[in-house]
Amino acid sequence: MSPSPSSEIVVGLIANPASGRDIRRLTAKASVFPTAEKANMVQRLLGPLGQLGVHRVLMMPDATGIAAGVIRAIRTHHAQRLPPWPLVEFVEMTLEDGAADSERAARAMAEAGARLIVVLGGDGTHRNVAGAVPEMPLATLSSGTNNVFPDLREATVTGLAAALYATGRVPAEIALKRNKCLHVRVGERHELALVDVCVTRMTHVGARAVWSGDTIEELFVAFAEPDAIGLSSIAAMVEPVGRQEPAGAFVRCGSEGRPVWAPIAPGLLTHLRVTGSDRMRPGIDYLVATRQGSIALDGEREIELIDGDSAEVRLSLDGPRTLDVSATLREAVRSGVLGDVAPEATAP
Repeated sequence: MSPSPSSEIVVGLIANPASGRDIRRLTAKASVFPTAEKANMVQRLLGPLGQLGVHRVLMMPDATGIAAGVIRAIRTHHAQRLPPWPLVEFVEMTLEDGAADSERAARAMAEAGARLIVVLGGDGTHRNVAGAVPEMPLATLSSGTNNVFPDLREATVTGLAAALYATGRVPAEIALKRNKCLHVRVGERHELALVDVCVTRMTHVGARAVWSGDTIEELFVAFAEPDAIGLSSIAAMVEPVGRQEPAGAFVRCGSEGRPVWAPIAPGLLTHLRVTGSDRMRPGIDYLVATRQGSIALDGEREIELIDGDSAEVRLSLDGPRTLDVSATLREAVRSGVLGDVAPEATAP
């Protein structure tokens, strides 16, 4: 796969086959996000991308049936002479059945000249892609469990906004917004989180997901909104902070303190006590008090604290850029750019 010519409009597409399938289907009442629906979402994206002039879509392959469903749909679409879709190509890569697949695919898409990457997944998937290609704009679509960072939106609408940005009809200063993020350092290791960093007493990574509130010691959040699901909802009950505010928050839990009820997973309301909380200022290293346990990034335990490891969390206002679908479509209406798109237009 070679880099695209500068005049070719390329969009990346990553549909995580593992999103929406973690242990919270057993410990809570989270729904399973089926492979067929992910393939359908991809098809609903391809329509507006093709009709507005995106030439090529580079998609991450998978072994679960998403790619196979898209290939079948492409054949049917062409045979029925329906409105044009972009040329769909799959990134040439060896699948490892893990987060590394999304990361490698994202880097390949960036090298091939993608103008943005559409991501179907949960908070963890978006974290992996943002960490792999920090400067690449992302169009977010929720298909995971605890989805605070990605949009819960119809794929057709996201595809329309993505096409408006990728084809230059709506400029970046309107179409894109900058997000906050959290940087975690444990010794020489550096990790990224988009929503929350949770420190637990559980000493092993195990099944990764955090589903028990009584194991939580500390929580650091980039934003915490009371109507959100997931670990950030704990902070939202005592120290709410908006997604666009130039601040974060942290809370500490214990056997005494303020009682809190929080929806940490679909159907799972947990009770715990908060002993302290405050705002986080950007650019300051906040020391993790817990020295034995594990650290979850956006709800999934990734780091084990062993033998008194020292950990620090820093809030940054310079996180990934994401497509602001509402702002993009409002600008398209205001400027009238959609009126210039001919119904019979085709992508070369």
